[in-house]
Amino acid sequence: MNEFHQHKISVIDPVNDALNRVKLLLFGPFELKKWFVIGFCAWLANLGKGGGGGGGSGGGFGELKNTIINHLPVIIIVGTIIFLAILAITVLVLWLSSRGKFMFLHCIAKNKAEVKVPWQKYSREGNSLFLFRFAAGIIVFIFIALLVGAIIFGVVLLQRSGGQTGLIGIAAIVISALFLIPAVIVSILFFKFTKDFVVPIMYVNGCTCVEAWGQFWDLLKRNKWNFALYILFQILISIVVSTILIAFVCITCCIAGCLMLIPYIGTVVLLPVLVFSRSYSLYYLGQYGRAYNAFMVFEEPQEEDFIPSVS
Repeated sequence: MNEFHQHKISVIDPVNDALNRVKLLLFGPFELKKWFVIGFCAWLANLGKGGGGGGGSGGGFGELKNTIINHLPVIIIVGTIIFLAILAITVLVLWLSSRGKFMFLHCIAKNKAEVKVPWQKYSREGNSLFLFRFAAGIIVFIFIALLVGAIIFGVVLLQRSGGQTGLIGIAAIVISALFLIPAVIVSILFFKFTKDFVVPIMYVNGCTCVEAWGQFWDLLKRNKWNFALYILFQILISIVVSTILIAFVCITCCIAGCLMLIPYIGTVVLLPVLVFSRSYSLYYLGQYGRAYNAFMVFEEPQEEDFIPSVS
């Protein structure tokens, strides 16, 4: 368990390893079919990531109010249908992306372009991740919605311009904002750690998302400054990658930018960046020992594995 204490954890070394993984996976040799298959897995893994007051007349508002009251049952029914449709699409996207994260990780860790095998093999882990993300997403949404609602409530009180009422409004805005900013930061880190580290731990150990988070939490507590440095270095990497992409779009006269906007095709175009990003987090986590190394997961022999291969 103390294997990771035997050497210094680096945020620099995984960069070279990740670049080599990109070369091996996508350019060793270049195969267009492989790009499109891995690109599909990457596309699934990243699925789901895009008036003033009225003067003196109140007649218009009164007519609108009467219209709403007269058609309230229809409005409620239509609104409910729209809400349920959006909810269903959101749940479907969340489920597909949860399964896709293991498919994409499998392709990178095994240097394979497969869809059916990882879809079936990691169905349990993918479903566990989906349920965890769904529950966590609801909790985060409710908490942030309450804080935003408190800020809006404070603004309304301020607009009414009462002495004590105004002070209550200011207090509601300030206190809610003080909680909102840390809540947003913690939420972003929580979901990033889930994607970068908890998913690979599930992949390596075949455990549920809650169990994997328990393992990662122990690791995080013992190495908090290392992971803080990881986040800071990730910000630096994002700046560098964004600069390169902007330059690439400009060099291609915005043709690359247009392609990036097309679903799935854009993912294939950005595949080197996505493979690098996923590989970097895997190599970083792998420094903490075999129990966290996705590249050292050995598959059980299957019938097709005994077919002679030149690879």
